[in-house]
Amino acid sequence: MKVIAVVSAKGGVGKTTLAANLASVLAASGRRVIALDLDPQNALRLHFGVPLDSIDGLSRATLTGDPWQTVMFDGVDGVTVLPYGALLEDDRRRFEAYIDQEPRWLAQSLQNLRLDAADIVIIDTPPGSSAYVRTALCAATFALNVVLADAASYAAIPQMERLIDAYAAPRAEFGGEGYVVNQIDQSRQLTKDVLKVLRQMLGAKLFPGVIHLDEGVSEALACDTTLIHYDPLSQAAADFRACGTWLMTTVDAIAVSPRNVA
Repeated sequence: MKVIAVVSAKGGVGKTTLAANLASVLAASGRRVIALDLDPQNALRLHFGVPLDSIDGLSRATLTGDPWQTVMFDGVDGVTVLPYGALLEDDRRRFEAYIDQEPRWLAQSLQNLRLDAADIVIIDTPPGSSAYVRTALCAATFALNVVLADAASYAAIPQMERLIDAYAAPRAEFGGEGYVVNQIDQSRQLTKDVLKVLRQMLGAKLFPGVIHLDEGVSEALACDTTLIHYDPLSQAAADFRACGTWLMTTVDAIAVSPRNVA
C-alpha cells in the first residue's frame, strides 16, 4: 500500500477538501482508496455521505480494541471511509496520549488491514504539530503539504519541513514530499507574486498546476459529497484530476526509487 499524509503547517488552507477530492479522483482510476481521518474535527466523512449522527471511527475502535474493519464505511465515488469518530473530551485526551506514546501505532494498524500493494491510504491531519501529524508521518510513504499563495503559508513551510525531516525522512520507505497550492484566485496580483516565489522555492516538489478557488467546493460539501461527484466539469474538478494524476505518478515511482532498494 501507499500511504499519503495530507498535511499543512497552518489551518484554513482547504486541506480536508483536497484530501477528499484526491481520494475520489484516485478511486475513479480503479485504485482501492481508503480516506482516513486523523483530525478530531471528524470532517472528512462529510464529503462522502457518512451519516451526520454516526459516532463510529478509528479513535473509538482503538480505545475499545475493536477491529478497524468494523468502523469503515462505503462512501460516495467508491472510496472507503475511516472516520475519526466522536469522543468525549476525556476519551480524546486518552486517545491522544496513547498515540503519542506509540508513534508506530498507525503504521501497525494499517498493516493489520492487509491491504494490497496498489491500494492507497489518504490521511487527513490537523494543521500544525500534533501527535496526529507525527504518527501520520511515521506511517507515510509520501507527505503532501497543502499551502495557499499567501505570506502566512510561505512563512510556515519550514515548520512542516522540520516535522517531515524528524518523523518521515529517516524511514527507508518514505519517498519524499510534495506541495499543492490551493484556493488560487488569479485576479489578485499578490497571489500571482507569491505563487511565483513558491515555484522558485519548491521547484520539482510543487504540483505544476494549481487548485483554483471554486464556490462549487462549498456547495458540494453542503450536499455531503465531493466536488468531483457534484460538479465534475468545474475548473476545480479538472484541477483535482490533474493533481491526482501528478500525485499517483509521483507516488508510484517511489517503489523503484534507489533509496527504497535494499
